[in-house]
Amino acid sequence: MNKPNPEKKLQELGIELPEPPKPVASYVPSVKSGNMVFVSGQIPLVQGNLQYEGKVGGEVSLEDAYEAAKLCTINCLSVVKGEIGDLSKIKKIVKVTGYVSSESGFNKQPQVINGSSDFLGEVFGEVGEHSRAAVGVSELPLNSPVEVDMIVEIEE
Repeated sequence: MNKPNPEKKLQELGIELPEPPKPVASYVPSVKSGNMVFVSGQIPLVQGNLQYEGKVGGEVSLEDAYEAAKLCTINCLSVVKGEIGDLSKIKKIVKVTGYVSSESGFNKQPQVINGSSDFLGEVFGEVGEHSRAAVGVSELPLNSPVEVDMIVEIEE
């Protein structure tokens, strides 16, 4: 398997990883256990500001929610980079869980979380292929429409 250089790919895409977002409650952004990094849920914050607000299928369109999921994933990667120093140490994106604050009757959570999965595939290729859950919820912190967490395997 030809392993891509995720840092270079992000640069090609014009994406600069931000400083890892500060937790909004009593938790740490990530926990490293052995060769696994467990990333806490990230919302679509840019420089501390929520970029999308409200429920998907209501105030937030499917297209905007897809972009919000991508932003959540960029924040997850910034947390991983803060934990391990270099994204090329990622051996596998193991699992992504996406939470979608959903208007009653909205059932396209998988298409929303594709914003995360498609982005990870673009940046990491096969290394970015992962298991996943896309869950509809009634509310998320700060009225965010989307939250994403992930589990990443790293090379020791």
